[in-house]
Amino acid sequence: MNHERPEDTVFSGEYEHEAIPASARRSTFSVSMVWLGFPMIITGAMTGSILVAGMGFKSALMAMIVGNLLMFGYVGALGVLGTTRGLNFALLASSTFGRKGYVFASGLLSSLLLGWYAVQTGITGNLIHTAFNLNYTLLTVIAGILYLLITYVGIRGLHWIGVVSVPAFVLLGGWVAWHSASAAGWNAVYAYAGNKPQVPMAFGVGLTIVMTLFIDAGTVTADFNRWAADTRSSLLATFCAFPFANLFAMLVGGIMTAALALPDPQPFGLDNLFGYLLAQKQPWLSVVAFVFLFCNLGSVCAHCLYNSSVGWSRIGRGRMRVFAVGLAAVGILIAAANVWALFIPWLSLLGILVPPIGAIIIADLYVVRPGAGIEADWRLRAFVAWGVGSCVAYIVETFAPQFATAVSAFIAAGLCYLAISYIKPAEVVSLAARTPQ
Repeated sequence: MNHERPEDTVFSGEYEHEAIPASARRSTFSVSMVWLGFPMIITGAMTGSILVAGMGFKSALMAMIVGNLLMFGYVGALGVLGTTRGLNFALLASSTFGRKGYVFASGLLSSLLLGWYAVQTGITGNLIHTAFNLNYTLLTVIAGILYLLITYVGIRGLHWIGVVSVPAFVLLGGWVAWHSASAAGWNAVYAYAGNKPQVPMAFGVGLTIVMTLFIDAGTVTADFNRWAADTRSSLLATFCAFPFANLFAMLVGGIMTAALALPDPQPFGLDNLFGYLLAQKQPWLSVVAFVFLFCNLGSVCAHCLYNSSVGWSRIGRGRMRVFAVGLAAVGILIAAANVWALFIPWLSLLGILVPPIGAIIIADLYVVRPGAGIEADWRLRAFVAWGVGSCVAYIVETFAPQFATAVSAFIAAGLCYLAISYIKPAEVVSLAARTPQ
């Protein structure tokens, strides 16, 4: 007799349109591996390099720690909502933005994450092309297809790529940080003032860079944390990502950059973890670096494509795997056309729209309407608060980036939503009656 549950099959349902039942929830280890495999990536190390080069090691380290702790609070709060309700982000956002209104929030985030899938796939092809002079287009297409296959398996695919990618990053990244710092001296690393000490990057700018690297995926955290069995497992899995995995990845790149002290480091070239491994001129290590790059960036690409597919499958009333194939085709086309770099400023700019979304959901479902379901097609107060938060973010980004765009957007949107929510309808009617016509 076959006692296998439907949830145990490789291509089991991803619960795009309903709550995940208790029988389908996954172990703490499994959800933690899903999260560990997301931010512990070469791109995170590149970000650490950019921060240390711009701010100096000590200031960058503080920005990394503070930013990752803030991300733990932000992602952890949204993740617990997904766990307790068993809902993905699109369904969760339907309560706050409305049965129809959620499309704007979910569609924006799903599109941003598809953009990052294209960027990371393009980075894979570019790094291998630069290092080995292999055909860029062919490698990019191969990489995109491999990453699609991981996504197609579903949440189990994200689990298993994490099982492979995380230990490899810990070993190789840890060795690179230790080897480079030992050669330069740990005191020199700690004292490194950046490549332009006369005009260091402002702390608020660095803090925003730390947070916006994963603010998109962190906002849709319910897509992952809905699989957790309970709140404790959800928070532990989130902690594995922020601060642990993300901070570790950033430190690897930051320590290496401070140790090498290059006058003009190029993290998106070969002045990174991958390039350092190749620079050892060991054939076996070059092969390891080649395989590692595919596995490591494959992890982040699969996560981004999964989030994007879950979001669009809800909007399109379809299945995650069907949408994954179509969305991957778009992402691969963008990456193979070698225009992926053009998307980075655009994606970063749209990042000012993201923190308000999470802030409003947290304020709504924790403070204003705990336990609320999907009650209306449109909830205009959520959109008003989103607009206010994004306007504040734009103003801060344009005129005072030292005050941290992401933090400003979150606070402004959250406070605006709370203020609007606590104005009683009777008071609004009374105020209107007293207003001269």
